[in-house]
Amino acid sequence: MLILRVAVGGTFIAHGYNHAFGPGGLAGTARWFDSMGMKFAAVQAFLSAAVEITAGLGLVLGLLTPLMAAALISVCAVATVTAHRRNGFFVFKDGYEYVLLLALTCTAVAVAGPGLLSVDHVMGIDAMSSGWVGAGIAAVLGVGGAAVLLAVSWRPAPASAQTK
Repeated sequence: MLILRVAVGGTFIAHGYNHAFGPGGLAGTARWFDSMGMKFAAVQAFLSAAVEITAGLGLVLGLLTPLMAAALISVCAVATVTAHRRNGFFVFKDGYEYVLLLALTCTAVAVAGPGLLSVDHVMGIDAMSSGWVGAGIAAVLGVGGAAVLLAVSWRPAPASAQTK
């Protein structure tokens, strides 16, 4: 589980770092979010980078694992709906393949639990937050959080405007 947590959590940390400090920085990320119909784009860009970095680190450490998985599932769900869904499945066509795999991996980590080499195990809470409980926490909060965010702040251009 440590290998899986480090690989997936590290990927999210790198992604969040790129949103914040990569080419264009947060301002560029905000412009991209705005182009997809995200309202409050500057706030969205900051929060996206912060969640990816923070929850990615939490996943790496195995700290409050189902909650960290939920945050990352939420990021993937929002990305799927706003940026990738219309492009189909395959990542080489900018489809949702990659974000789906990351979200399902986070779900699997929540189900399996963080493993012995984790902060949750040291704190003695790993058994209480794995299995169906971990899956429920990760899925309900992850998908629910994404649904709330999209309902509040996603206003894509009408389909006719997107094809012009």
